[in-house]
Amino acid sequence: VQLVESGGGLVQPGGSLRLSCAASGFAVSRYAMNWYRQAPGKERELVAGITRGVGTTNYADDVEGRFTISINNAKNTVYLRMNSLKPEDTAVYYCNVCVLSRNYWGQGTQVTVSS
Repeated sequence: VQLVESGGGLVQPGGSLRLSCAASGFAVSRYAMNWYRQAPGKERELVAGITRGVGTTNYADDVEGRFTISINNAKNTVYLRMNSLKPEDTAVYYCNVCVLSRNYWGQGTQVTVSS
């Protein structure tokens, strides 16, 4: 199992980014997939998740309506579209999956929201 995030960067407040998580070693369609983030000095927190099958999504309260998680099964990739970004969204963003009771993480991608 391998997860590789990309798409982070520096963006101004109010801007947008799309993060990608390319998965290998398993099919993303068969597992619940999650995005977490960790800001300096803070614990890692769940940002968004999508269930397998039906693809029900859930979001942290402070990103609801601004972030969208989605999956491209053909590319075996999970996305996080982030709109109306705020300085408090600054963090390292991680892709996550639990396969056979083991948690897997990518290396993370840095998102910095600043003017």
